[in-house]
Amino acid sequence: MVFPLIARVITFVFLSSTMATAASLSKPGCQEKCGNLTIPYPFGIGSDCSANSSFTVNCTGNPSTAYMSNINLEVINISIYGVVIVNLPVFPVNCYEGQRREAIPASLTESPFTVSAQYNALTVLGCKNSVWLRANETAAGGCMPMCDANTTDFSCNGVNCCQISIPRRAQQFEFTYESIQANNSTFCGYVFPVDKVWLDNEDYTAYKGIVSDMQNPFDQEFRFVPLVLEWEFGSGESISNGDCEYPSLLDESEYNLTSSSRFCFCNSGYEGNPYLVEGCEVIDECSDPSLNNYDCINGNRKENHKITFPVIIRKTSLVVGIFLGVLIFVAAALRLGEAITEAINAIKASRKHMFFKRNGGVLLEQKLAAIENGIEKTRLFSSVELAKATDDYNENRVLGRGGEGVVYKGILEDGRIVAVKKSERVNQGDDVEGFINEVVIVSQINHRNVVKLLGCCLESEVPHLVYEFVSNGTLFSHIHHPHEDFPLFWEMRVRIAKEVAGALAYLHSAASNPIYHRDIKSTNILLDETKRAKISDFGTSRSVCIDQTHVTTRVVGTFGYLDPEYFQSSQFTEKSDVYSFGVVLVELLTGEKAVSAVRVEEGRGLAMHFLLSMEENNVFDIIDARVLREGRREEIEAMAEIARRCLHLNGKSRPTMKEVSRHLDGIQVEKKVTDPDCDDFSSISESFDLDMIFVET
Repeated sequence: MVFPLIARVITFVFLSSTMATAASLSKPGCQEKCGNLTIPYPFGIGSDCSANSSFTVNCTGNPSTAYMSNINLEVINISIYGVVIVNLPVFPVNCYEGQRREAIPASLTESPFTVSAQYNALTVLGCKNSVWLRANETAAGGCMPMCDANTTDFSCNGVNCCQISIPRRAQQFEFTYESIQANNSTFCGYVFPVDKVWLDNEDYTAYKGIVSDMQNPFDQEFRFVPLVLEWEFGSGESISNGDCEYPSLLDESEYNLTSSSRFCFCNSGYEGNPYLVEGCEVIDECSDPSLNNYDCINGNRKENHKITFPVIIRKTSLVVGIFLGVLIFVAAALRLGEAITEAINAIKASRKHMFFKRNGGVLLEQKLAAIENGIEKTRLFSSVELAKATDDYNENRVLGRGGEGVVYKGILEDGRIVAVKKSERVNQGDDVEGFINEVVIVSQINHRNVVKLLGCCLESEVPHLVYEFVSNGTLFSHIHHPHEDFPLFWEMRVRIAKEVAGALAYLHSAASNPIYHRDIKSTNILLDETKRAKISDFGTSRSVCIDQTHVTTRVVGTFGYLDPEYFQSSQFTEKSDVYSFGVVLVELLTGEKAVSAVRVEEGRGLAMHFLLSMEENNVFDIIDARVLREGRREEIEAMAEIARRCLHLNGKSRPTMKEVSRHLDGIQVEKKVTDPDCDDFSSISESFDLDMIFVET
């Protein structure tokens, strides 16, 4: 077993053995251990020693092994703080042509156990296996690791291994998988939920063997993985000398693994098992010197005579006089306060300077000095200024959360409203220079349909970016959660498409260095007070030299919007942004989300659903009802044809964003006159000629 897991188990055993010296954790008269495993109540060996059948443990074999009877899984350890670690069987996944649907071999339904989202993740070992997770009959996400037989990186970062977050309180799992390269039932990999620390140990030979030799990966020792479960029992109303609280009120370093749900613990000054009647007993400080803050006579606690500094001052004042003693004490306290304040300020200043240098502040100053009027274009904000603007990053100021960070609403001293983006990770090494280059480049973008970067703060541990504030929310919310005060008319949808296409065309060809956004989606398109579209979130964008055709990176982006070619090759081109924009066009046309639970089961996203509808000539069956009412048939067909070309699976066959922008400008939206009792798409304007818009490139 990996070392971090051993450390967790040792900590559990230590805590259990420490409590056991004061009081038994098991039900009186019951067997306390199965092998080396302590069984605390409400768990118990046999039905008479457990609270109910859900907590019954069977102890069998030689050496003795504990199993939870109702879920039939081997127990590694049990914590009274709402956590159990079990051994989950692992089975290989075979490759088949087409999709396969499998269930994780552990169902916790109708039990008090849930899979911990805090400590576990669904792990996919193998490569080029596309996996979608369903937890509690709800789609929860997916991933597909890329292949690299020569890798020396075993951190499960997307190469030969990837991980999917598990939703809270999940009790059953199903996953759909499909291999993109195999067409027979040979070994394909493994899929299983597991304790996150399991993959952190690079010395785990079974895992290395799987990654490095996919033809013969099955190690005899690789049959089980540790899984962390959380449990709840009762309401705590019948517990003596104990109380139930949320674990956020506890010191996690003291209790190590704790449940994210409610559990019971003994009040301060007591120890033992709070689930037993009178299970919490008063701590005897006299028997443990490490707890002894008292004078103990014959083993009995006496009045606390621990001497504090004020007591020493009072005793000294008897000699030198009360008045002189008070003066000395006050003077010393004032001087000490000044010294502490100076030390704290010096430490803060030193940390700010350290963060400034680590985050590339010196490099940014040099680049700004080389740009004419650079200081006015890109402002360096202080950490104090942004903390004040965001009310110390108050949760009430949160505008949104994403993979790159959290965005807060801020109000500067001059009254301007801004959006402050607090990054999630610290930039290191080569990332620093890339981050600074992007700040300089993006800050010089001057386009009315691109959110303006006003400046940044590099004095904090993670960089903060300051953008102009856009007040009317995301395009995603207006498409999928429409509001009667802000209806998304057909004319508005076409205009938004034109504005976004024009902005992307500018980034790809008109900026000083071409910029690939790499995460175009409806949540990254904002609408201002005049309902004008603005592209936001350049956290994953990359600038390229004029003569570059692509940039090779680890795959980033959002499922449902990712270019399939980029997904396979890790080479992002300007045509990858075109594909993502095509998905946004389909969202505007259909009003459907890029990823939905229904289409995940069918094994296809919105893009493929749309392309199949175009091929079968029934695209109007999936068009949004408002679009059908307000748009002319020729206009809808024109935008659908543009979307189809953007979504071509061969990137070379897609138009450039400049061509897309020109084609969209050719759509002249006019008011439609329709008979509500007729399906005819008649119009007062002339018919729209698609052949006039599209010329093969």
